[in-house]
This record gives sequence, structure tokens and C-alpha cells, in this order.
Amino acid sequence: MKSYVQRENPGVNLPALRGHNAALVLDLLRAAGETGISRLELAERTGLTPQAVSKITARLRAEGLAAEAGRRASTGGKPRTVLRLVPGAGHAVGLHLDRDELTAVLVDLTGTVVAERRAPLAFGAGARAVVEAAAEEVRELLGAGAGAAGRGDGGAGPVSGVGVSGVGVALPGPLDHAEGVLHRVTGYPEWDGFPLRDALAERLGLPVTVDKDTNAAALGLALAGAADSFAYVHLGTGLGAGLVLGGVVHRGARTGAGEFGHQVLQLDGPRCECGDRGCVEALCLAAVARGEFEEAARVLGTAAGNLVGLLDIDRVLLGGRTVFAAEDLFVRGVGAVVAERVRRGGGGGGASAPVPVPVDLAPGGERAVAEGAAQLVLAPVFGRADVAFPGRR
Repeated sequence: MKSYVQRENPGVNLPALRGHNAALVLDLLRAAGETGISRLELAERTGLTPQAVSKITARLRAEGLAAEAGRRASTGGKPRTVLRLVPGAGHAVGLHLDRDELTAVLVDLTGTVVAERRAPLAFGAGARAVVEAAAEEVRELLGAGAGAAGRGDGGAGPVSGVGVSGVGVALPGPLDHAEGVLHRVTGYPEWDGFPLRDALAERLGLPVTVDKDTNAAALGLALAGAADSFAYVHLGTGLGAGLVLGGVVHRGARTGAGEFGHQVLQLDGPRCECGDRGCVEALCLAAVARGEFEEAARVLGTAAGNLVGLLDIDRVLLGGRTVFAAEDLFVRGVGAVVAERVRRGGGGGGASAPVPVPVDLAPGGERAVAEGAAQLVLAPVFGRADVAFPGRR
């Protein structure tokens, strides 16, 4: 994996920041992969003293999070001991609640999926039914994960068995990420004000974090180094966007940023389920329903071009089941409109030499949102909840 020097968020040798410093070390251990990294390198890259690094790594080894990965020749003296992260020492659940389908993944500390489940979901059945269905799928998922590890879990109450740190839940917005409360999800006003985070946490007996599906996917893509500033545009049963600006997921002051599908493109256009007219979501989904995918791509490209012009982002990534049903068409169609917008000076560089803004298919396929949801739990463990991602370091 690509190594980097920690510059923007250096470690501090204060007892009150032991958790912060351990996160810095864990992040570097994860980045080093199976080849590992020495204590001296950890000290150099975090800015911590060798003594502080030794104490942190000793604690991480005692907790089973780190282990020796061999020895490496040094420029002088005895060979250095190299340490690595133990991927199976912890896990997180990622849960994608779509309007008609549930996807659940169990990932280890490196984000590798070790178990997966899919099931139909009736989002309109109401909060209680959805929470119960989600809790049941998480139990089944952890049972599969425990079975893979040679362990069992069969309780009907709180779940356990595979060292799970928590559950990240991603679903359509708008919602309050900080409070874990849903707002008026488009098409499902009855969810307005429902405390999903607390309800699911009580049912599972595990910490729960809730975010929009697009933000979760954007988080996972950013951690993988997609770009410094980009938009993840998701077209499935609805339409939304996750924004990464300057290496950080942008949620806005009230965590409501990214309601991309409800920018109005056509005044007095067709009625959208949000109550407005001419929203890009309504126009896109109507074109898809008519089988006019090229028109849907043109509309989507126009809206994506608006983002490029407004935010001067580096890249646009497309995802969602509708996109995956016609991948090449959407990448070409959206890309052509965005390229024309950039050529006219709408973003991507100066008018004399505009810098192309590539439009690509988001990696991860239809599992990208669920995997990103798991990162809602894992990212803070590695000090990545609110700081710059690898490209910024």
C-alpha cells in the first residue's frame, strides 16, 4: 500500500490524547498492510517519541490488534522488528437500507468483507417492521461471520460473537447524521422524526451510526483514495450525491448536504415526490421508466455539470443499480455533458486550458454503499472520522 507521512494531524505526547495517538499508529499499521512497519518508522511518521510509540504498540499487541510481521534489516545495529495490523481483531457491520432491498456486510479492520446478506425490504411497511427486519439480518450476518471463524452466536436479544465494534446504517435522506434521526424521506413522510439510530441500537445492543447512503459510499471511496474532491452520484430507486471536498466528506452545518436529486432543472416540470416540480430525480426516473436511458444520462449529466461548475471538483463517480444496469451508456452520456460544461469554462480549470473532469463508474458495485456504511464505524477507530484522507497527507 502507499505510505505517507503524517503532517496535518501530528501525534502529541499527552496522556489525555492516548486514544488519538493510538489511532494514528493503527492507521499507519493498516496502511502498511501485511509487510508491516517498524516502530522507528511509526515514530517518524506520527511525530511521536520512540518511547510513546513503544508504549502504544505494546498496548495494541496486548489487545490483539497488532502482531509481529518479521524483521527488517536496518542501516546499523540489529534488525528492526516489524509490526502489522491483525485484520480479524475487530469487525464492523455495514447496513444499506434501500427502499426495496437490504444489503448487510461484515468487514474486518481492513474493510475486507467476510460475510454478506441480501434480503427484500419494504421501506413503506413502517419503522417498526424495518427495524425488526434489519436487526434480524444483522443477527443472521453475525451468525455467518461467527461460523466462518468457528464460533457460534444464537441469541435472540443483543448480538455478539465476532468482536463487532458497531453497525453503520446507510439509507436515503434527508436525515440528521449527528442525531441519527430521519427527516421526510422522499416518498415516505411517515419516517419524519423517527430515531433510527437509537431504535436499532436498543434492538441490537450495539453502537449504531446513521448516515445517507451517498455519504457512506463517498466515505468508503475517499478512504480508498478516489480523489481529493469528488462527487459520488447514486441513481437507484432515487437520486442523490455524496460530496468529498478537500479530502473530507461534506455533510453541511445540519448534515443535509448532497440532496442532489432535488435541484430543479425544469420550472413547472413534472411533480416530484418531494412536492416540488422539475427535480432532476423526477426527470431521471421518468426517463428510466420510459426506457429512455440516453435521456436519463443527459439529464443526470446536466445536474452533474452543475456540481462541477459550482464546486470545481476533480472527479464524478457514478453508482446505483440503475447506473449498473447500463454502465457504459451512463458513463459516456454523463461524461459527454460534463466535458462540454468544462470546455465552456464551467469548471475544472481556466478557460485557456480547462482540466478534464473524468466521469467514471464507482468501484465496489452494488455493495459500495454497505461497505461505506461499515466505514462509518471503522473510520473513527483509525482517526479518520473528520480528518483528511490519504491524498491529503
